[in-house]
Amino acid sequence: MGTSTPPRRRAILTGGLAAGAALLTACSSKDTAGPGKAAAGTPSPAPAAAARPDSPSSAFARLMEGNKRWVDGKLQHPDRDPKRREFVAEEQDPYGVILSCIDSRVPPELVFDTGLGDLFVMRTGGQVVGPVVVGSVEYGPMTSGTPLIVVLGHQRCGAVKAAYEALKDREPLPGNLQSIAEALRPAYRETVKQQHADPVDAMVRIHTRQTAADLRTNKDLAPLVKKGELAVVGAYYSLDTGRVEVLTGAPSA
Repeated sequence: MGTSTPPRRRAILTGGLAAGAALLTACSSKDTAGPGKAAAGTPSPAPAAAARPDSPSSAFARLMEGNKRWVDGKLQHPDRDPKRREFVAEEQDPYGVILSCIDSRVPPELVFDTGLGDLFVMRTGGQVVGPVVVGSVEYGPMTSGTPLIVVLGHQRCGAVKAAYEALKDREPLPGNLQSIAEALRPAYRETVKQQHADPVDAMVRIHTRQTAADLRTNKDLAPLVKKGELAVVGAYYSLDTGRVEVLTGAPSA
């Protein structure tokens, strides 16, 4: 994990400084997100360099715009060329943190049409958390002012289905897979309190909301949320449509 320019210093660097000045200040990515051209043969050209979102609402809007392009099949593939690689080689300044499942069908960089240096991404089975994962989620907001965290659950989650069945049948999963089931037990308990047509899908959504709430009230992240410097969003990804649905915590404009 690279270092980032402190928020106060990045604020000084904004305002359209000349390229030479940006280089002298370690190419703060607060001023530009890099050229990011689309690969040859793609139907949509890459967008021009865009400023890094500085607020929870602008970061959230950037992600949701990217998801709309994904749904519509109008990808721009931003920040994915050698110039962008060179631009972020010395330091990074992502505008979002994504905690998602390991499922191969839910790659956050594609789902939100982002590129190199745009996101911190953590992926675990069923997007469950533990101390190391929470520490990884905290890294961006606490060290470089990353303004947005998204906990992303998804449709037909195999990890949640396996945990639901293991907990319901009281048959432990093999090996360390049982640790995933135990981490999902609070969501399971909440799920079985009510009748659901699809209890596994309900459990995905409940677990996503619970995880987002836990992070939002985390003793280290809560002060940033209270100041309006950070938003923690719970969201749900549809495998059928590609659309990201917001469950909780969307920042106001």
